[in-house]
Amino acid sequence: MTATRFPAIHSLSRPVIPAPGLAETRQHWLDQAARLAAQAAEAAQDGDVAQSARLILETLDCERRAGGVGLQVLQLIKPRS
Repeated sequence: MTATRFPAIHSLSRPVIPAPGLAETRQHWLDQAARLAAQAAEAAQDGDVAQSARLILETLDCERRAGGVGLQVLQLIKPRS
């Protein structure tokens, strides 16, 4: 296994090594969200409510995508029966 092929390499003897580019990808989505939020504010000030609403939804989508970048941990904790 190499760090370039997989998101992270984990072993008991060493820490998790994040894949290169994850921070840049997350920052890309956050930058895009900031640009869209500014455009949404401008559209709202101009009175274009529909355009502002569309841009806000796109902003939220970019923020969701930024939050999803990186390692995902699912079902590691078993619920008590």
